[in-house]
Amino acid sequence: MTGGRPPHGEGSLQAPTRHALDWRNEQFYDDARLQSELERVFDVCHGCRRCFSLCNAFPTLFDAIDASDEGEVQGLEPQTFREVVDHCYLCDMCYMSKCPYVPPHPWNIDFPKLMLRAKAKRFRDEGASFRDRTLSATDRVGSLAGIPVVVQAINAANRNGACRALLEKVAGVHRAARLPSFSDRRLDRSLRDRVLEMPPEDTPEGRAAGGTCGRVLLFGTCYGRHHEPALGEDLVAVFEHNGVPVRLMSDERCCGMPKLELGDLSSVERLGQSNIPRLAQWAEAGWDIVAPVPSCVLMFKQELPLLFPGDEAVARVRDAFYDPFEYLMLRHKAGALQTEFSESLGRIAYHVPCHQRVQNIGLKTRELLALVPDTTIEPIERCSGHDGTYAVKREFHDTAMKIGRPVFRRAQDAGARHFTSDCPMAAYQIEEGTGGAVGATHPLGLLRRAYGI
Repeated sequence: MTGGRPPHGEGSLQAPTRHALDWRNEQFYDDARLQSELERVFDVCHGCRRCFSLCNAFPTLFDAIDASDEGEVQGLEPQTFREVVDHCYLCDMCYMSKCPYVPPHPWNIDFPKLMLRAKAKRFRDEGASFRDRTLSATDRVGSLAGIPVVVQAINAANRNGACRALLEKVAGVHRAARLPSFSDRRLDRSLRDRVLEMPPEDTPEGRAAGGTCGRVLLFGTCYGRHHEPALGEDLVAVFEHNGVPVRLMSDERCCGMPKLELGDLSSVERLGQSNIPRLAQWAEAGWDIVAPVPSCVLMFKQELPLLFPGDEAVARVRDAFYDPFEYLMLRHKAGALQTEFSESLGRIAYHVPCHQRVQNIGLKTRELLALVPDTTIEPIERCSGHDGTYAVKREFHDTAMKIGRPVFRRAQDAGARHFTSDCPMAAYQIEEGTGGAVGATHPLGLLRRAYGI
């Protein structure tokens, strides 16, 4: 479509579907084809404007159109297109919750995947800055930070105003952005008795229930391995309290989400070539797979299958992968969840991360925590503004804080005993946005406390 306007209220009443990305096709990177598709989709968005409040990509587009002489997409400068792409952090909320023109609608609008295409085209043509390469190299940075003396030095530098000012000037990391501390202990060390290279021949017994196998491979995630091993430790404690044995896979690599957000699809493929065959072996051996960070779950359940359609191993891993609270609630509905709790949690302000919302699994974390006696949960279903590396970058940090402001207010005004979010990075952002007035505990930590284990 070029030059038309969507009739008011017109959309598809069918369930949205998703087309795979033909990213190996040279036409995917053709400049003229990409520009034409950007203009087509931006024109539809201009006529609809339903997504104006989701992120800064849409206000950037709409403000530029309104300020142009023509008042149309065709009059925009190339730099505006670039800025719109920069402000998209691939949360997928516009596709999943707002846009009435997603497939199977004939206009076939998939805004986030078009932004990914533009990011991939730019990465292929221009590469990426040192900052962006470093922020997305979670395995490499995490391995370096695994050395105790290095951990102490990095954490001290992150808390030092002069060091942060220098980092902002040299690397473009905003001096006020909260950076996660590195842990001096590793998840694979604290749970070393559960780390295996291959699925065990003497597979531990697990009670199948609710479509689950009843035994779990924990995908620890970069964040859990290098920053907050308590995520994995709490998950193991909760699952094994419920009779679900848990193991970890040795030499786990990053899921690839940071590289996807950069448009570095070749690196996503390389990481997948390391993870997928081994994860598929665990799935074939009758193990379910769980990760405590929503972005990592989404990567295996949605993003990799869209990048590698027809790959049987990718599909096998997709079908075996679960959000931890999705998994526990499936077992609860089958009568296989321990519901005797030793401690109530009181009032909880619960931020629901975007990458969990777009999985379309419902508010499983809220449902499970609500089983705890004398516990009430107030969900906050809005973007925190963190969005991967977006909020730590000098040029985007202030915008990220503005996006998260409604969440900061609600979290601070909730008067809750606990604040929690399934995404630990979003939780840090909200802590920063409230000036430290709100302190976060991950839902797995709250559930472990309620169980008294």
